[in-house]
Amino acid sequence: LRLVAVVRAVLEGEKAAVLKRDHHLPLSFHRRQEELKFSLGLQRLQHRVHEIQALRDEGPGRDGAVQSPAVPKELPTLILEAVKELEAAKQQVLKRIQIWKRQQQLAGNGAIFEENLAPLQKRCENLVEVYFQLQQQVMAASTELGPELLPRLLERFNEVLSSLVKR
Repeated sequence: LRLVAVVRAVLEGEKAAVLKRDHHLPLSFHRRQEELKFSLGLQRLQHRVHEIQALRDEGPGRDGAVQSPAVPKELPTLILEAVKELEAAKQQVLKRIQIWKRQQQLAGNGAIFEENLAPLQKRCENLVEVYFQLQQQVMAASTELGPELLPRLLERFNEVLSSLVKR
């Protein structure tokens, strides 16, 4: 037990040292990491939109194929997952906007401020583009979604867009 306690203490010390070292990484590293995380989430979201479209294309009356019983259950689930990912991507964009605003405030006190809004604008444009693609797929699948799910989805879509525009 004593050996385990000593090894544990050593590992905790190393963990603390690594965490301390990582906080001193250059800001560009953290920004690049954030950009990669956002672009990965956006790609995953675009993939979901394509999955939804492919699932809808397999529906009844397409190429004489009979719709499988699993398709109506899969489509709402897939759409709900896509909306959750859309909301997560929106939160990342809003967080970045908040950071930019804070940096702008600190610039008044003499802090270094990067005024380039191009990356932030690109993020917003990409997110809105995927937003409209997803909304288009939801509206096209409105009959399969049912009268109770469609209004909730539309409300979530409106909240995403309004929060992006307002902030």
